[in-house]
Amino acid sequence: MGCEEAAVAAGADALAAGRLVAFPTETVYGLGANALDAGAVGRVFAAKGRPTDHPLICHVVSAGALAPLVADVTPVAQALAAAFWPGPLTLVMPRSAAVPDAVTGGRDTVAVRVPAHPLALALLRAFGGPVAAPSANRFGRPSPTTATDVADELGEAVAVILDGGPCEIGIESTVLDLTTDPPQVLRPGRISAEQVAQVIGGPVDAEASGPARAPGMLESHYAPGARVEVVAAEQAAARATALHAEGMRVAVLAPDPVDALPQGVLVLGPVGGADDYAARLYAAFRRADAEGAGVIVAIPPPAEGIGVAVRDRLQRASAGR
Repeated sequence: MGCEEAAVAAGADALAAGRLVAFPTETVYGLGANALDAGAVGRVFAAKGRPTDHPLICHVVSAGALAPLVADVTPVAQALAAAFWPGPLTLVMPRSAAVPDAVTGGRDTVAVRVPAHPLALALLRAFGGPVAAPSANRFGRPSPTTATDVADELGEAVAVILDGGPCEIGIESTVLDLTTDPPQVLRPGRISAEQVAQVIGGPVDAEASGPARAPGMLESHYAPGARVEVVAAEQAAARATALHAEGMRVAVLAPDPVDALPQGVLVLGPVGGADDYAARLYAAFRRADAEGAGVIVAIPPPAEGIGVAVRDRLQRASAGR
């Protein structure tokens, strides 16, 4: 048995024993527990410091594995699964009686997706059941995109950490509520509302509101220790200069180079287009914290494609600070 196979087997054994396993997906690293074991799921909330009414996403190996979790798999759900799974789309559907309240925050719905990462799929196959997994970090903090991030943040709370290298996408999946008419995007991600609408042949509500029905809907979330300020490109240099003059340790995060920055400003880029921005966002947040930045001046990418999701994460990271 190779090293990777042995690690996956150890992860599956840990899940079966009710312990926690961190694993890579194409989006971010997840902190997994047996989704049908309420006690194990409770350990996820304890490790993260996560409110117990905040629902988790269940990861399954294929659309054919929805039956134990979902009461009604509609034709729309089937079409979206065929189009986007494995991939970064989470579907919110009516739950079955087998799903513990601990997974759903007491709601009558369950969020499910099939991750597009070979290690995640290998773990799901080896375990043989659904795995409930939020991001593998302390609640409200930036999601981890490497195994080192997980170890640094959660340490011994995790029985096994599967190392799949840096995550490709870097921000969390799109969450789509199929229990509303029209379907509603609860959290933007790589899969856009326009892409969903094209598959289902009908409208999609891209502006969710109201109480948090899915991960990532809280006003303040994904926040580093440094304060995040979101500014227009033409304002970035002046704002960074003013903060620096006040004695702040300033970091700048931008798609393109920013000219006329004072010496001593930490430059977290340029991070490039929206895809690269997404892939590097949380690593940039963690670097700013590691290097003692007090404030991050961030220029968002254009509001198109995954840029919509990046802007959402920046806005939530800056909220209430």
